[in-house]
Amino acid sequence: IGRWVVEQACRQLKVWHDAGCPRVPVAVNLSAIEFRQIDLVASIEQALRKTGLEPQYLELELTESALLEQGDAIRDRLCTLKAIGVRLAIDDFGTGYSSLAYLKRYPIDRLKIDRSFVQDTPGDQDDVAIVTAIVQMAQSLKLATVAEGVETMEQLALLRRLGCSDCQGYLFARPLAPREMETYMRGVGAVG
Repeated sequence: IGRWVVEQACRQLKVWHDAGCPRVPVAVNLSAIEFRQIDLVASIEQALRKTGLEPQYLELELTESALLEQGDAIRDRLCTLKAIGVRLAIDDFGTGYSSLAYLKRYPIDRLKIDRSFVQDTPGDQDDVAIVTAIVQMAQSLKLATVAEGVETMEQLALLRRLGCSDCQGYLFARPLAPREMETYMRGVGAVG
């Protein structure tokens, strides 16, 4: 299923690009099991070749648990994916078995701040402190950040003030079918 999802995401994004929609990336979650498959890199390269999508528009989201093994095989796989131009993100950052060592060891592009830290902001000062720390750490490491689960203008204002790179959530849109997404990207969605 994982390979099919990657290929379908690449195919749909290429259709949108060819239709003149903004050239935005698409993020695809990979499970720890999918990430450890020996032929992962070959299947990603095949999906990109088959669909004609430029690699910089594909972002693979990995959970912290996928990066727990600190062996050379994990690092080599990530470096190979980076070399072909794919972007890499750590999904649900801070909720797993955090080991900050992988942030310097692996070629990660962005941290996705889990919605559990965002949902009670700006009212919960502990969550504000955690989000602030993640954003500041990411900035120091020259990593982008994405806040998940943004639902209110107050959350958005806080995240902008903190310097969070990007936000996603119901404040912007609920899940959309491909045609609705195309309309969205041509309109309001292309702005932010």
